[in-house]
Amino acid sequence: MVSSHPHIDSDNIPSHIAVIMDGNGRWAQRQGIKRIFGHQNAIEAVRDVTEGCAELNVKYLSLFAFSTENWNRPKLEVDGLMTLLVKTIKDELSTLQENNIRLKAIGQLDNLPLGTQKSLDQAIERTRINNGMELVLALDYSGKWDLLQAVNQIKETSGTISASSIDAALSTAGMPDPELLIRTSGEMRISNFMLWQLAYTELYFSEVLWPDFRKKDLHEAILSYQQRERRFGKTSEQVSI
Repeated sequence: MVSSHPHIDSDNIPSHIAVIMDGNGRWAQRQGIKRIFGHQNAIEAVRDVTEGCAELNVKYLSLFAFSTENWNRPKLEVDGLMTLLVKTIKDELSTLQENNIRLKAIGQLDNLPLGTQKSLDQAIERTRINNGMELVLALDYSGKWDLLQAVNQIKETSGTISASSIDAALSTAGMPDPELLIRTSGEMRISNFMLWQLAYTELYFSEVLWPDFRKKDLHEAILSYQQRERRFGKTSEQVSI
């Protein structure tokens, strides 16, 4: 499927979009409700953006769903997030199948509750043969952890550390680096997400809180991306040749 958006260049779509989904708690506070309800209302944003990326033929969509630092939040909120994650995976599995989307998870997955791990493993296995867009959930993920585990893995095998060997040992091995990173809620930082992989990623910061983020906001981010010149250290003249 290709989007019918009149201004988006279908020949210049990022193959990998990463999203830091921020603002759930503030959204809930503005509504005068508990923070967990902000996370519940964020599911529609996940569904809308996933569908929007699939329509645009994005190959990889990575969502920063739960950082290693998030374990420091109140236990009630963390427990609620894990319960919500299990429910969402089960509820959305049929949609993933219908849209030929393959699910993947990265991070320190062994630290997740056993019930969460089981639901995640089942969904990954059931979508394994799908060959459309890959939806990547970063759970108990940290960019510093990813780099450290990659280096330790290399030392245990060949001992030769290089840019290419790190690429091959990261949890994102086999995936292209994100070309576009979207962060919602107006915060302007990458918060320990894919530190190595974001070296040349275009950054887009939206004022919209994540539960309110929709396809139109995704389209705005992609239009901003398409207006930029990606030089990778070269001059404009070299890129235009």
